[in-house]
Amino acid sequence: MIVKNEEKVLKRCLNCVKDIVDEIIIVDTGSTDKTKEIARKYTDKVLDFKWVNDFSKARNYSFSKATKDYILWLDADDVITKENQKKLLQLKNTLPKNTDIVMMKYVTSINPHFSYYRERLLKREKNYKWKSPVHEVIELNGKLQYADIEIHHKSIKKTYSKRNLEIYESNIKKGYILDARETYYYARELMYHKKYCKAIMIYNKFLNMKNAWIENKIDACIDLAYCYNQVKCEDMYLSSLFRSFELDKPRAKVCSLIGIHFMQKEKYDLAIYYFKLALKDKINYKSGAFIEEDYYTFIPYINLCYCYAKLGKMKQAKLYNKKAESIHKDNESVKINTEYLNNY
Repeated sequence: MIVKNEEKVLKRCLNCVKDIVDEIIIVDTGSTDKTKEIARKYTDKVLDFKWVNDFSKARNYSFSKATKDYILWLDADDVITKENQKKLLQLKNTLPKNTDIVMMKYVTSINPHFSYYRERLLKREKNYKWKSPVHEVIELNGKLQYADIEIHHKSIKKTYSKRNLEIYESNIKKGYILDARETYYYARELMYHKKYCKAIMIYNKFLNMKNAWIENKIDACIDLAYCYNQVKCEDMYLSSLFRSFELDKPRAKVCSLIGIHFMQKEKYDLAIYYFKLALKDKINYKSGAFIEEDYYTFIPYINLCYCYAKLGKMKQAKLYNKKAESIHKDNESVKINTEYLNNY
C-alpha cells in the first residue's frame, strides 16, 4: 500500500487482510497524522517515500520491497467484506502457479452499482511496473485469471481532491506528453472539477486519437454529452451519444440516456425504442469497462413503465414496473408506480 494521512481508514483496511496475507508493506508518502503509528501495529515494514507527484513511482517502490510470490495491492479506503475475505483465502490456497495476474472486481459504488475489473494480485517474479503519474495502471500481459472476489472502495472524503488535476497540469507545463489513456483521464478530471469547456476540448482531442482504447472512447462520448449538457448545448449532447454508435454496438448506458432525452421531450415511442435497445446489451465484466448495472435493467424498466403509462398502455406499464421491482423492490419510484397503476 501507498498512504498519506489515512488514520481514519487504515485500520479498517488492514483488519480485512491481516489474517490472510504473509507480509504487509506500507509506503508512506508524507503523513502528518497517526497513519504510520497505526501501520506499525500491523507490520514492521513501514517505509518512507518522498512524494514526487507520481503515483506510479510510489507504487513501484512499494512493489520493489515485496518478498512473497504474489503481490496484492490495496488503497487505504478499500474494504474486503467477510465473504470476500473467505474467497481471497481460498484463492490463496488454490491459485495455479502459472497464473500471472488475478483480476478482481473493484466496486466503487453500491447504490447505484458501479464496478470494473482491476489487476489486483500480481506474480512478483514477472516484475510488473506501474505506469502514468496519475490513474496509474499495469499493462496486462501473461496468464490472467478472473476471480469472483470484490474489493470495495469506501471513501469517507466529502470533497473530490484537486490533486490529480494539478499533477496533470503541472506535468503538461513541464512538457510531459499525455498518451491516449492519460488524455482521457485528464479530460475526466477537468469534468469532475466543472471545467466543462476545456473538458470538451480534451475529450474531442482524445476521441480523434487512433490508438485509444474502445471502452474509454465510448465512455468519453458519454462524458462529452454530459459536458455539453452542462454548457446548455443540447444538439451536441445528443450527437455525442450517437457518436458512440460509430465505435461499436450500442451500449446500455448510451441507449438509456438517449431514451431519457426523448422521454423528457415527450417523444415516448422513440424513447421506448431506445430503452428496449438498452435491454439488448449484455454486461461483459471481462471487457474492463466501467459497469453501471442499473443501465442494463432497472433504468430501462422503470422508464419503460413511465412511457407506456403516458401512452395509456397500462398493461405494458405494469409489466415493466414489475421488472423494475424485481431489481430494486424498495425503490421509491417503483412504490409510487405500483400505487398509481393499481387504479387501472
